[in-house]
Amino acid sequence: MYYVYIIRCNDNSLYTGITTDFKRRFNEHLQGVGAKYTKRHAVMKIEAVWLCNNRKEASKLEYHIKKLKKQEKEIIICLDLNKSNYLKEKVDLNIYKKIDKSFYINYN
Repeated sequence: MYYVYIIRCNDNSLYTGITTDFKRRFNEHLQGVGAKYTKRHAVMKIEAVWLCNNRKEASKLEYHIKKLKKQEKEIIICLDLNKSNYLKEKVDLNIYKKIDKSFYINYN
């Protein structure tokens, strides 16, 4: 299983990534051993996480989320992907499952 996640940084910017263990990866970002971006932009909290069956699906979703404008990312954080018009034509949204925020809220 893979996860696609969006993290909010202290400067209110958003970082999107993929991992097999989002809790571990979030802690790496917090410790400054994550991505180059999160080394320069302090990590604040996890905003959204989606479950994917394999790396190919996760990479595809990550790629398309990264291409979105910040305002569009803010909308998909609040809504389910299936309710977002931004990604409908780019990916099969039925294969991704948004993880309930209560599952990872303690890691923020």
